[in-house]
Amino acid sequence: MTKAFRLPRALSLLAAALLALAAAPGWAAVSITFYSKELGTSFPHAFVIVEGNLDRGGPRIEEDYGFTAKTISPAILWGKVAGEVISDHTASYVKGSDRHFTVKLSDSEYDQAMATVERWRAARQPSYDLDRHNCVHFVAEIAASIGLTADTRRLMKKPRSFLESLTRANRARLETRGATLYRLAPPARVKPGHGKPGA
Repeated sequence: MTKAFRLPRALSLLAAALLALAAAPGWAAVSITFYSKELGTSFPHAFVIVEGNLDRGGPRIEEDYGFTAKTISPAILWGKVAGEVISDHTASYVKGSDRHFTVKLSDSEYDQAMATVERWRAARQPSYDLDRHNCVHFVAEIAASIGLTADTRRLMKKPRSFLESLTRANRARLETRGATLYRLAPPARVKPGHGKPGA
């Protein structure tokens, strides 16, 4: 009678863990993080960062998107001006912004979010409107594209307040999805005339 070969217990557990990881369909996920910047003259005041690996494969994703006027001038107060989707936010810009929440995306949700980005990128010019089509509207539409409820009737010139409201409205859904919700520092107090809210 031949004796059955047995792996040591530690090796058996390690092999089982590796097999479980290899079989899991969604462990290589992409995540999206929503940011705001309530005060200051640097734009945009709301943006997202997308990073990770799609389940379908491909290179690692490290992208960021915001929407702003091409030229920041008093003209944005008077009506529509040329707008653009921008990327390459600097590390210092991100560090000086408020991080609200991070949630994982399925491949189809990522595709929907990117379709929203491309639609804004291809919008007929002039596309930036401080009241109706600004950076807060942009992140609101991205949130809606991934299944979140985004009310664009209020707070559209207050990026931090809007994203706080978005987080509250979707808290149960975000928690169900295993999202990370961040504790925000108290809003900065700025002397009159030093910085301004905007999008």
